[in-house]
Amino acid sequence: MTITGSPGVRTARRQRGGRAGAAVLTAGLLAAAALVVPATTAQAEPVLLSQGRPATASSEENPDYTPARAAVDGDLTTRWASEFSDPQWIRVDLGRSADLDRVELVWESAYSTTYEFQVSDDGASWRTVYSTSSGDGGTDEFAVDATARHVRLLSTARSGGYGNSLWELRVFGEGGGTDPGDPGDPGPVDVDPGHPDVPVGSGPSTVEVVGGDGDWDLQVDGRPYTVRGFTWGPAFSTADHYMPMLRDMGANTVRTWGTGADTRELLDSAAEHDVRVVMGFWLLPGGGPGSGGCIDYRNDTAYKNEARADILRWVEEYRDHPAVLMWNIGNESLLGLQNCYSGTELEEIRNAYAAFVNEVSVAVHQADANHPTTSTDAWVGAWPYIERNAPDLDLLSVNAYGDLCNVPTAWEEGGYDRPYLITEGGAAGEWEVPDDVNGVPDEPTDLEKERAYVDSWQCLREHDGVALGATFFHFGIEGDFGGVWFNVIPGDNRRLGYYAIARAWGVDTSGRNTPPRITAMDVPGSTSVAAGEEFTVTVDVADPDGDAIDATVMLNSKYVNGAGGIAQAEFTQTGPGTFRVRAPEMLGVWKVYVFAEDGNGNVGVETRSFRVVAPPVDGTNIARGKTATASSFDPWNGDWTPGRAVDGDVTSRWASEWGPSAWWQVDLGSVQSFDHVQLVWETAYGKAYEVQVSDDGNSWTTVRTVTGGDGGVDSLDVDARGRYVRLNLTERGTEWGYSLYEVGIYQQ
Repeated sequence: MTITGSPGVRTARRQRGGRAGAAVLTAGLLAAAALVVPATTAQAEPVLLSQGRPATASSEENPDYTPARAAVDGDLTTRWASEFSDPQWIRVDLGRSADLDRVELVWESAYSTTYEFQVSDDGASWRTVYSTSSGDGGTDEFAVDATARHVRLLSTARSGGYGNSLWELRVFGEGGGTDPGDPGDPGPVDVDPGHPDVPVGSGPSTVEVVGGDGDWDLQVDGRPYTVRGFTWGPAFSTADHYMPMLRDMGANTVRTWGTGADTRELLDSAAEHDVRVVMGFWLLPGGGPGSGGCIDYRNDTAYKNEARADILRWVEEYRDHPAVLMWNIGNESLLGLQNCYSGTELEEIRNAYAAFVNEVSVAVHQADANHPTTSTDAWVGAWPYIERNAPDLDLLSVNAYGDLCNVPTAWEEGGYDRPYLITEGGAAGEWEVPDDVNGVPDEPTDLEKERAYVDSWQCLREHDGVALGATFFHFGIEGDFGGVWFNVIPGDNRRLGYYAIARAWGVDTSGRNTPPRITAMDVPGSTSVAAGEEFTVTVDVADPDGDAIDATVMLNSKYVNGAGGIAQAEFTQTGPGTFRVRAPEMLGVWKVYVFAEDGNGNVGVETRSFRVVAPPVDGTNIARGKTATASSFDPWNGDWTPGRAVDGDVTSRWASEWGPSAWWQVDLGSVQSFDHVQLVWETAYGKAYEVQVSDDGNSWTTVRTVTGGDGGVDSLDVDARGRYVRLNLTERGTEWGYSLYEVGIYQQ
């Protein structure tokens, strides 16, 4: 994935927020009235440890609809369901050892009558802490007195002919993660940070992969080296400003996606700050320049020759730079090829791509014998292609987010002969999380993102000798949609994840000023917020250092129109942690963000979705279901016929052909009086138009003229009478034509 300095990744499996406009955060956020909430002590009440944690099961009735993860997603409308047999199990990795207190099982109608609840320290050796042979479904709750990282429900007898089915498996206790009620610094993290740093010298370095058979190391100038790093976001020209911030969190490595003339600025700054660089090279179609290009690696000799020559040019340019760590050939291309080809042809070209990577690796090694090579893709399913076709690569690499802790298992099961590096990772992405109540990806909270870095690092350290480290995603400064989801320093402000991974890397943060902690956020009525009207946003936030908090509210429309940028909302703070926010006019699912800044270079960020709907109108809509006609409609992209604007469904619409003017009209069936018209526009709105009436459909009278329209919802009071109502559209607001979700004509 990329944000700064490289185009966004576009694949069929994933769609992620990329760079869009200038960052809305610079030296600091626009401050609202000071939001001062004193820090409080942690609650003794056990916390929910299992929600959002990695879950696996003995079987899944339908991996798409009833996966294991659905039992720990916090959503009582989703469930895990097993195959129709005994025994069955579901297990959850809590991320670290925890003192367990109680368990709740919320069964669907297919429940277990006989089961055991088991715990494990290593996920291999299990001990039973509770059992029953009289389960009767519903909700089972029982106390547990144990300390463990892994928990498992083992069912040996079902209640009927179906499998086992759980709405939710909830495990409560202490120590398994950050307590959401605790606003303070979580303190030291008991995770091995890996080998000590190797300072960058003044001359060329020698880097190699040493060892074998599950006991590998990356060695720099003869000393073992653990990659502790992030993908690099800021402009290379600003590296001197950001490198100290990177080093301050214990990082020793950064990764790039592309290499060019400006990379020298990054390398020079990295060397000065004892940081090394994983040097990336784009290959199509992998999210880089021209990522949409479909290359046939079987026979496109011209492209391969050009790409190889370009890579070798930069290898020769930088091979003696002391900051170079390794060469990374390609990014997510094996996955991206599925957007170009399918079936047997896809398999052939994927194998040909991996073989080309091997050719490039051989050439790179001939030009530079002192640095290893690797190649990154987006899923471990790429590794078999590399294993078959690219024996010259020194190590494997993969971009893995919420699934990162499953990578060690995939490596073991694949029987691979090389160690691996995580080249992107962090909190679960849009493509990995369940949808929220508004049907859009449920973004992890700031506290969950904080924990994700530590949990991921722990999983890698537990695979010591094979996992050589990680460059997590993302040391980026944008405060846009993708930046809020992943960046640890938006607007130069450090987030919780910054400090969490610093602790995992052995940095003592106990004396540092750290970010505000947002432990709850709510948008009452989030499924139905009237366009243009005010709605409430509340947050529970405290600063562990007692700093005054400046808060601001921001909005994003990615799920409405694909925009990645975030803009300040029109809002008023009405009390501690409570805001009245003006809803946008454009219909659809939006995101609202609260940025809480402490004035000391730290920020807490939380977000929720809300659905903007047309404001309710008193009276009867006499146009619904009636016959509608228009000057034209777009016949190419769907059923965008005139009647769609009066079908009562705000997800369907009428769209005209592209042109400067058009008309749309409805036959009410008889002459009727009405006093209100509501127009719900799609993106292609009318900037100027007339509302006209007629008794015969031939002679028209204008009853309302609109100029300066801005889309969204137009609510128009009129005093009119007629059988036919027409919109005479004279000026469009976009380059397209005109498009209406709904036209309502009301008798109040």
